Amino acid sequence: SWSEMDSRDEVASASLIDSEPSVMWLDQCDRPDAGEPLAGRIDADLVVVGAGYTGLWAALQAKEDDAARDVVVIDAGRVAEQASGRNGGFLSATLTHGLENGLARFPGQIDRLVAAGQRNLDELVSSVQRHGIDARLEMTGNLVVADAPWLVDGVAEFVDLLTEHGERAELLDSAAARSHLDSPTYLAAALVHTGEGLVDPARLAWGLADACRRLGVRIYEHTRMMDLRRSGAGMLVTTEDGSTVGRSVTTGQIRAHAVILGTGAFRSPLRAVNRRVVPVYDYVLATEPLTPRQLASIGWQGREGVADTPNQFHYYRLSSDDRILWGGYDAVFHNWGRLDPSLDQRPETHQKLAEHFFTTFPQLEGLRFSHRWGGVIDTSTRFSVGFGTAFDGRVAYAVGYTGLGVGATRFGARVCVDLLFRPDSELLQLDLVRKRLLPFPPEPIRTGGIQYTRRAIAHADAHEGRRGKYLRLLDTIGLGFDS
Repeated sequence: SWSEMDSRDEVASASLIDSEPSVMWLDQCDRPDAGEPLAGRIDADLVVVGAGYTGLWAALQAKEDDAARDVVVIDAGRVAEQASGRNGGFLSATLTHGLENGLARFPGQIDRLVAAGQRNLDELVSSVQRHGIDARLEMTGNLVVADAPWLVDGVAEFVDLLTEHGERAELLDSAAARSHLDSPTYLAAALVHTGEGLVDPARLAWGLADACRRLGVRIYEHTRMMDLRRSGAGMLVTTEDGSTVGRSVTTGQIRAHAVILGTGAFRSPLRAVNRRVVPVYDYVLATEPLTPRQLASIGWQGREGVADTPNQFHYYRLSSDDRILWGGYDAVFHNWGRLDPSLDQRPETHQKLAEHFFTTFPQLEGLRFSHRWGGVIDTSTRFSVGFGTAFDGRVAYAVGYTGLGVGATRFGARVCVDLLFRPDSELLQLDLVRKRLLPFPPEPIRTGGIQYTRRAIAHADAHEGRRGKYLRLLDTIGLGFDS
């Protein structure tokens, strides 16, 4: 009824009144101070551009491979300031943005990719422990829920698919699902026991940066790459100091034998990358810490990460201090791929997320959100990471993770290091690595197509998942999308 909708709107609005427009993970009192920007000219064996997960894992692994290798990392902002410090902290073994996506795109090698993903996750956990990184790691498993009748069969099929490929998962009916996490909306769920966990994403990145520095990696923050070009037998990276707004910039230069680009959704000096990645904004809320009584009202004793299953899906989890992080649903592409810090806040999306939160957990009415934020994701046409080289093999890149990159970025970094220094690596024979990402069409077709696709996806969810001719065509040519 209209009165119920008005009441829900009011509850959601009230819950957002005191929320800070900042990232919960980055808004911690022990966040490391920013490092110094680069000034002057230096030499290195390897320059890594981007101090997010891909860049930090690349620097760490390159240095562990060869302690004598001189590695430098630069970032236009601060360590983990963008996607690596803004995501939900869902740690997954998948390298292909889920088993279903991997099976659709790499059917002949899917079991190799599943095994490579599990091996990557095991090595990631081992690295975190070996380097003493306080990432607040919890191997909790995942709960994948159906909250509408038309989604129940899909969850059952998902359990069968996971089991067929060696994962441990079980199908839960409504009562069993609600015994794990009590929402009146749950009709069924898949409880995934293997290959899924949680981290504090910012602390993982900060710990990786510390580990890199202990091994001798030099990290320069507020150091923006302005130019990338060949220089003799190597590369020349030109930078500017972005540490102080309005100050005249200090130009730096790095001569290096090789370069790894971990620039994510942001514009790359390589046109091949810019054609294959688009920036999509994702939005998130975080609650104040739940009281013991509030926590008891929903259960969640297993602390699993949770996602629902429409095309426009939500993801949510508990933090180490019992806040609920609640995000997803409204993935937003701004026309022409616009990127701007002002887009990190989107009141209409945060309002919508809050309404959905209290529909899922009506027993938590009165709970307030402490933080609201957004961030940009590098989305590719195949919904998973792609690789490439440039400048006759002197430059390597990994882009297009499209989410679920907390674990996959370590693999992406490993591939980049191998592309530059280990051409006989067996990882380079995987189709995931060898097959190039399909490019998006040029503008204005790109913007028009993406926006039309977003509307088609919303229409499908509103009609019990029935995909019209346009979405079925995208599925047929390998360009299927969800939120």
